[in-house]
Amino acid sequence: MIAKIGKGSNMYGAILYNQQKVEKENGAVLLLNKIPDTVDGNYSVAYFNKCFESYLSANIKTEKTVRHISLNPDPKDQISDEQFMEMAQEYMERMGYGNQPYIVFKHTDIDRTHIHIVSTCVGTC
Repeated sequence: MIAKIGKGSNMYGAILYNQQKVEKENGAVLLLNKIPDTVDGNYSVAYFNKCFESYLSANIKTEKTVRHISLNPDPKDQISDEQFMEMAQEYMERMGYGNQPYIVFKHTDIDRTHIHIVSTCVGTC
């Protein structure tokens, strides 16, 4: 498993990147933590961005409030959606981000299925 942790200040861009994969049918939203479901189960970049607003405005002194994490298993590994969700939850707990809002996206656009986690570090940095 290879993990890549990106730090940035553009929540909209991180969400847009992942949501575009979903819209092109090369991805899916697997898990929401501390983010409410929508009535119809459909999500938009604007909806997700709004869900993070209160966290991002809570600490304007933090420069890089966005965490964009990619977890990449070996291409030979056959991992179910449930296993990906458990993996993401355990990873976030161990990194100290378990109580933060986050979105887990599954990507299927390359030869290995992998996940991306979009979150914020405000309150736990």
